[in-house]
Amino acid sequence: MTASPIKLIETRRFGDDRGWFMETFHAEKWAAQGVDVSFVQDNHSLSANVGTIRGIHFQAPPHAQAKLVRCARGAIIDYAVDLRRGSPTYGKFVAAELSAENGKQLFVPVGFGHAFVTIAPDTEVLYKVSDVYAPECDGGIRWDCPRLGIDWPLPPEGPTLSGKDTTLPVLAEFDSPFTYDGNPLLPL
Repeated sequence: MTASPIKLIETRRFGDDRGWFMETFHAEKWAAQGVDVSFVQDNHSLSANVGTIRGIHFQAPPHAQAKLVRCARGAIIDYAVDLRRGSPTYGKFVAAELSAENGKQLFVPVGFGHAFVTIAPDTEVLYKVSDVYAPECDGGIRWDCPRLGIDWPLPPEGPTLSGKDTTLPVLAEFDSPFTYDGNPLLPL
């Protein structure tokens, strides 16, 4: 059976009277789960408002990035969108709730757009990336692209967005720099 390129990592927490402890990354253990990537940079974001959308972002070659995403405070719905030319699942996505409470992580490999929406106030998201930020390779797809059909869980007042995220192209206007590697996107 073919493995999905997207991995939902569940970590074990060790609790006692003080609280809990968990490993957030262990190269050998994560590689055994299909996350065999060298990470070179850590990023951390704070989103004050419920309904903040960050994405759908990617970094193109030669500085394409794989990401390992987790939520340290609050909660998000995290999305990975297949942007690989020739993929039978091109334009399809998977999503998972990541929260400080559940400790889950989402691995998003090169070739996928990444986005999240906050579902709790003052949410902090941390993620490791496999290449450094290169502004000349920065790209994305509009969050409300009709072809993607993402039903974002938003408050009545709508999303909080950056100016950049309101001007990204829709999928029909996008010429993907990524190619299909033979691993279709499968449900999580």
